[in-house]
Amino acid sequence: MSVLRIGAGAGFSGDRIEPAIELSNHGKLDYLVFECLAERTIALAQQARLSDPDAGYDPMLEARMRAVLPITARNGTKIVSNMGAAHPRAAARMVRRIACDLGLEHLRVAAVTGDNVLDAIGTYTLEETGAPAADLRENLVSANAYIGVEPIVRALDAGADIVICGRAADPVLFLAPLIHHFGWDLQDWEKLGRGTLVGHLLECAAQITGGYFADPGVKDVPDLENVGFPLAEVTADGNAVITKVEGSGGYVTKATCTEQLLYEIHDPACYFQPDVVADFSGVNFTQIGRDRVAVTGATGRARTGTLKVSVGYRDGWKAEGQISYAGANCLARAELAAEILKSRLGGETSEIDETHCSLIGTTSIPHNATPDLAALREVRLRFAARCRTLDAARRVTNEVEALYLCGPAGGGGVSRSEREVIAIASTLIPSELVRTDFEIMEMHHAVA
Repeated sequence: MSVLRIGAGAGFSGDRIEPAIELSNHGKLDYLVFECLAERTIALAQQARLSDPDAGYDPMLEARMRAVLPITARNGTKIVSNMGAAHPRAAARMVRRIACDLGLEHLRVAAVTGDNVLDAIGTYTLEETGAPAADLRENLVSANAYIGVEPIVRALDAGADIVICGRAADPVLFLAPLIHHFGWDLQDWEKLGRGTLVGHLLECAAQITGGYFADPGVKDVPDLENVGFPLAEVTADGNAVITKVEGSGGYVTKATCTEQLLYEIHDPACYFQPDVVADFSGVNFTQIGRDRVAVTGATGRARTGTLKVSVGYRDGWKAEGQISYAGANCLARAELAAEILKSRLGGETSEIDETHCSLIGTTSIPHNATPDLAALREVRLRFAARCRTLDAARRVTNEVEALYLCGPAGGGGVSRSEREVIAIASTLIPSELVRTDFEIMEMHHAVA
């Protein structure tokens, strides 16, 4: 039975590059997938594109591609990624230029488009507010649908070696190569459910090889500083073995797989995806060897006909200032500083909607266990506010910095930031409103 080997080259935008290089050097890897978009990431990318029409893709795109393309091209490994974010065409052009710089002109780079549905969502109701998206008016920044496999599969069918898309559902990046390779029918719900499970298990990269899993003395993970990224060996029936490169750090066990299975899943029996409603309730993990876990039992049923849309909008400004107090009586001095800030800035005003003050290590996490206050040798105060204007945000952080001389003794290490808040809401739209396509980037033009 033929086996497709597909690996995770990233689990988020800022992920490490070294494990992806290590995985690329795995000579039998058929596909390397870089999953780099979170819910808010694409809205921030759209915001960047408003300032620069050539921006809007993942800032680590160039570094990742320069690191892995010579290896993947040599080994015949294809790449699929959502690093296109808000501008897949610009991202694909960048990858094409990098390939040419590296003497890899033969690589065919595709851009998948169509997830931007900003012009189509005005009348649709936002889940969080119950109001139509049009009510956001000039504050609306982005609206991107979680698209399915179809345009990625078409790009691979057309001979693309590298496929760059924007907002696709995370497991789709892995499911599409499986469909292309094995020729699965797009209504074979069981296989699509199984392929979705493979994608879900791999999409967060090191989370299934011990990263984010480790807890010293409780769940000890070996050689975590050199943690490797995972790969799946998938057969034509959609079942798989999850493993990693031999000699890399971390491990793959039933426990790491189980934690990742449940990650971000509301109902394991009803995991809504653009192409299928996946059912993970019957999944079984079997440890068949060191760092080798067999995965079976997923299934699926017909897709819903709707697509989730992430809507990004401007929602004021966030101000944050921090200052540290150390040594004898540090807690009392930090508490006095907090009271001073609350007096100067606390409460709602016409410019400040909300404030929050915490002492990191003592009150920063709700229901935190009572610390040994007598043993405290340092305390860091954090004061944050939601503001309607940048000027109001700067007023907040100015007051934190002013504690140097206008507050208790011994404050130091002030940090401050003011940033525009890009909030996220969601809605559902009929899938037929989303028109996806792809382009193959040639030297001087694109060919559909």
